[in-house]
Amino acid sequence: MLRTLIYTTFILFQIFFVRLTLATCGYESCHPTKADKLNVHLVPHTHDDVGWLKTVDQYFYGANNSIQHAGVQYILDSVIPQLRDDPNKRFIYVEMAFFYRWWRQQSDEMKKTVKTLVEEGRLEFINGGWCMNDEASTHYNAIIDQMTLGLKFLNDTFGECGRPRVAWHIDPFGHSKEQAALFAQMGFDGFYFARLDYADKENRLKDKTMEELWQGSTSLGSVADLFYGALFHHYDAPEGFCFDQFCADDPIQDDPNLFDMNVDEKVKKFLKFVKDQASHFKTNHIILTMGSDFQYENANEWYKNMDKLIKYVNAQEETSGVHVLYSTPSCYTYALNKAGVKWTTKQDDFFPYANAPHSFWTGYFTSRPAIKGYVRQTNNFLQVCKQLDVLSGLQTKNAASESMTLKQAMGVAQHHDAVSGTEKQHVANDYAKRLAIGIQNCQNLVSDSLSSIMSKDQKTMPPTSEFCHYLNISICSSTESQKSFTVTVYNPLARSTNSFVRVPVDLLRYTVTDPDGKTVPTQILDVTKETKRVRGNRGSATHELFFPVSAPALGYSTYLVTADSKLVFQPVHDPSSRSSEPSQYTPRQQSNADTIIKNEYMSLSFDGTTGLLKSITDLESRKILPVSQSFFWYNSSSGNNKDNQPSGAYIFRPNQTDAFPLFKDSVQMHIVQGDLVQEIQQQYTPWVSQVIRLFKGQRHAEFEWTVGPIPFKDGLGKEIICRFDTKLATNKTFYTDANGRQILTRVRNHRDTWQYNDTEPVAGNYYPVNSRIFIKDSNLQLTVLNDRSQGGSSMMNGSLELMVHRRMFWDDHYGVGEALNEPGQFGDGLIARGKMYVLVAPPEKSASLHRDLGEKVYMAPWVSFTPMVSDWSKKFNTKYSALKHELPANVHLLTLEHLENNMHLLRLEHQYEKGEDANMSKPVTVSLQGLFAPFEITMAEEVNLGANQFQKDVKRLHWDIVNGSDRKMGSNYEALNDSLDVELQPFQIRTFRIHVKRG
Repeated sequence: MLRTLIYTTFILFQIFFVRLTLATCGYESCHPTKADKLNVHLVPHTHDDVGWLKTVDQYFYGANNSIQHAGVQYILDSVIPQLRDDPNKRFIYVEMAFFYRWWRQQSDEMKKTVKTLVEEGRLEFINGGWCMNDEASTHYNAIIDQMTLGLKFLNDTFGECGRPRVAWHIDPFGHSKEQAALFAQMGFDGFYFARLDYADKENRLKDKTMEELWQGSTSLGSVADLFYGALFHHYDAPEGFCFDQFCADDPIQDDPNLFDMNVDEKVKKFLKFVKDQASHFKTNHIILTMGSDFQYENANEWYKNMDKLIKYVNAQEETSGVHVLYSTPSCYTYALNKAGVKWTTKQDDFFPYANAPHSFWTGYFTSRPAIKGYVRQTNNFLQVCKQLDVLSGLQTKNAASESMTLKQAMGVAQHHDAVSGTEKQHVANDYAKRLAIGIQNCQNLVSDSLSSIMSKDQKTMPPTSEFCHYLNISICSSTESQKSFTVTVYNPLARSTNSFVRVPVDLLRYTVTDPDGKTVPTQILDVTKETKRVRGNRGSATHELFFPVSAPALGYSTYLVTADSKLVFQPVHDPSSRSSEPSQYTPRQQSNADTIIKNEYMSLSFDGTTGLLKSITDLESRKILPVSQSFFWYNSSSGNNKDNQPSGAYIFRPNQTDAFPLFKDSVQMHIVQGDLVQEIQQQYTPWVSQVIRLFKGQRHAEFEWTVGPIPFKDGLGKEIICRFDTKLATNKTFYTDANGRQILTRVRNHRDTWQYNDTEPVAGNYYPVNSRIFIKDSNLQLTVLNDRSQGGSSMMNGSLELMVHRRMFWDDHYGVGEALNEPGQFGDGLIARGKMYVLVAPPEKSASLHRDLGEKVYMAPWVSFTPMVSDWSKKFNTKYSALKHELPANVHLLTLEHLENNMHLLRLEHQYEKGEDANMSKPVTVSLQGLFAPFEITMAEEVNLGANQFQKDVKRLHWDIVNGSDRKMGSNYEALNDSLDVELQPFQIRTFRIHVKRG
């Protein structure tokens, strides 16, 4: 009996030991290299766009092959048996939107096989996001969300062995400093990409600086440092060595009994290529990307030839000095780390990207402005949806499904051919459709959550919430068809907020009461002719009801709106009415007198002759900024005698440096006076208009622009800009954000790391503007915030411009295969409407203003409506806050998301960079204990930014740098005390898995 027990124990131990030894993922799974040889790391890979020429599902299934032959499911079906049958082979996979689709369709046996391959490092996940996101037109919040979605799937499915160690952005069109900082905080050891400016690449090849340490954030220090590598030969196989079924390169023919044997020629050509590549790099390791777009449907063809290549090259390694091996980007990174080299550093970014002197990829910063605006707005609603899912405590299976639909749709939308605007039109329609379906599902969750919170007894429920997605063009059946209704304003910020609501109505008098039953001042405005033109026959409201609202931190306020039937037909200027006052509309007089509108903080003057903005006065500092603002257009190039490169979805190339004004001598102007809002309505052309608003009590002015359909019959492509011209002494310098977060200094006609050649004076000076752009001198700063990603620049001292819309005749020859000519709602061209938010203040006060406003713009209050029921205030809670106290002014609640059971994901963010503001840039402490009203946090476990590894376990590779000490890539892990106090350093984001107990 004892011998049997001992034998059984021994067998169990052997099985356990074998399983442990086989689970050699990560760096332990790397093939050995040779110190005295040039080690060539072959990386088998496929680059699978999550939509581009075909939709994401068409790409997955291999449908619509008349456009492009590509079927991702067949790639994975083909690769897995190759890895299973040969432990020497390797393959990497990147896009979880595709892998998730494939995984759900596999048998248990296949899933077991794949898990083994992952545990043994044969199949390695790289990057790991839902997509390979764009880096110019994406907001950091959405980047973090899409990465978290993919990384969570990998962690739940494969555990630690599914955790990617390297970021892989081989196709995005330029690279962001903030992206690098985010990847570093997610625990990555390396970051590889293919696209960098042709002149930059030429310089780096000469100086052997294709691989460096990227210092991603001055504020965060080494925590945001990330080793990066720019690929030598794009992300394709070397010429002559593409062994895909759709490539024309010859296979390796090695049978002496057959004709056309070419093995010696192939080996010779390969050795020449790798030695040339190695001459531009610092170590005895180089990486070759063996694959490209949607390759490996026939993986056998690839691996059969790569096996031969490895065999025949390595047979000569003693004489050639070249050793070839199957590898992965992480194994390559690990080899570089152990090479004993000191690395140079980089502090700026890789924008803008040009692949040729007249091919600057700066048009996509603005392409498809409606999609860009829709994605940003949807990100706002997704945060609302996730928050209310947690706060309500419902968390049913339906709720998880409803929010997941939108999470996945947003994950796909961050792809570098989605929000970037570089996809075919039918694919853009598919992205929008997915977002719309996701929004609809999340609306159900939000409505159920609000009902649960509103109900005082959990028996009497309010009517189902209704949502109006076209408030910007005065369409909302919920308010147009009802004489009484409720307006609920949910605030996703962790501080109370004051703003204004404007809803379309058909009557002239309304009474609005706040959550405490007090009457709220209101103002009635006419729906403008421009709005009626834009909406066409989709709405019929004649007026807009405008009133101030206040919502508590992470909570809502409900306002009750009732039409006053007795006053509906009274004269519109009756001063005896206590309800809504119609606005005074005044056409601009011909007296040439300037027009002035002002509130407590700002004064704006408009030229009496031209009707254009003339000056902005900061009333607090009493400083005046002379400034003109107007719209202009660049004529899109169709190619010329210098180069045949036209403007297109990717490329911005005007045919001359100067932009043409979109007005002749003056603009039409109407003035709207009111106690709550004052408006200057400007009409530049029949297809360009603007409304400038100044709100009571607000520190900024709002510029709402409407552009389109851009005229097309003259045969000229047009790229429309909004430009501010001042006399600020800016010395060629301006400032743009990086993905809505860091502020980067830009200098016209300058690059930090190479001598800039000014081949395209306008396009070469355009940069991505995700949330703000500003110019300043020692006296004043002009800051313009936007509501979507755009391209922007400062083409003259004292000037800044943002491109708002584009339409052209030509494809730009980079693959999309169609002109950027969006049909719009009615088939005659896209009409885009958006907003800019303008601040003027002394430079030392501007950071606190634009940081605060930027948070409010991208996390704006979300408005819903219900029909009125009697005794609303008695039956339902009209005000609610999920916080027992507000967060400090420099702390943002970045994420509140349900994970499972009583566990949620929480991210807190310090919003200010080091030295940005005298007060707000200081460290701050937040206690999680007693913070939330619906639940108590019983435990908080800190994880990395991607939420797929405990922060205490983060151990990144360290790198020696030139003229510096070893960069310790620490995690800055700090165990929380019993009070759950979280200290935030400037610009730090801390992420926690919180366990909660509800009362």
